[in-house]
Amino acid sequence: MRFLSTAVACLLAFALPGFATPLLESRADGIDQATYDDLVLYTKYSSAAYQWICPWPLGNTLVKQFDTSGTQGFVARDDKRKEIVLAFRGSLEVKDAIVDILIIMTPLKATGVSNVGDAYVHTGFQYAYNVVGKTVLDLVKAQVAAYPSYNIVVTGHSLGGSVASFASLALKEAFPNKPIKLYTYGDSYIFPKGQPRTGNAAFASLVENRIGVNNIFRAVHTFDGVPTILFKSLGYRHFGTEYWNFKEPPSAANTKKCVGGDDPTCSDSNPSLFITVAHPIYFGQVFALNPLLCL
Repeated sequence: MRFLSTAVACLLAFALPGFATPLLESRADGIDQATYDDLVLYTKYSSAAYQWICPWPLGNTLVKQFDTSGTQGFVARDDKRKEIVLAFRGSLEVKDAIVDILIIMTPLKATGVSNVGDAYVHTGFQYAYNVVGKTVLDLVKAQVAAYPSYNIVVTGHSLGGSVASFASLALKEAFPNKPIKLYTYGDSYIFPKGQPRTGNAAFASLVENRIGVNNIFRAVHTFDGVPTILFKSLGYRHFGTEYWNFKEPPSAANTKKCVGGDDPTCSDSNPSLFITVAHPIYFGQVFALNPLLCL
């Protein structure tokens, strides 16, 4: 199964550069280069989280890898940037697909998160976080205790992006005076689930209010339809801030900073095309296929 997913991703990687992006006209939007470079950087961390063994994520110190009931990732420490990075893997196995299809919303009861009001979330995504919630909180707390001046970044692709949103809330509660940055990205190869809408409007507001919209970077690649699969008619809403890479090639000039969780001028303007060639490739990175990210 892993071989098939890799083969499909390779085909898509070759297909994408010549694939026209429909309905995307030229526009004058763009973001600063530093923001764009960070979007690329944490794409690489999210891709590295797919590796079964990742001894040096992006050449940095591996604190610990974890894999519990299909929720996989790592905590790494970048001593040059003075960052503690928590990265989650996206959907890749059959048990991930089972998590993905549990789309009924349930009250938010995530490890380390309290006072959630009327927030409801995707049942499967919450389960995927809760099976590792205590583990990742303990790992990051230990790193913060040893390196109190370091910043915290949480990132993930596909299912991992939704899990990252729960983890960011828990870490913000654990460290209320420390900024938490959240970077999430699009879909995996076999079981499409993007960084989909994770919960209802109350959950989206909770993430925005606690993490801060200026600390949230929710990336969408061109006409990737997966982020809109969990339709608004089901009660799901995105949290802001979306960064829409609206046309090829990926660049700061071709990426727009959007307003709100479901900005009608950004990716929400496209009808959901479900699985497209835009899914497995973000900011020039083909997810899961580069073992050099772990060296």
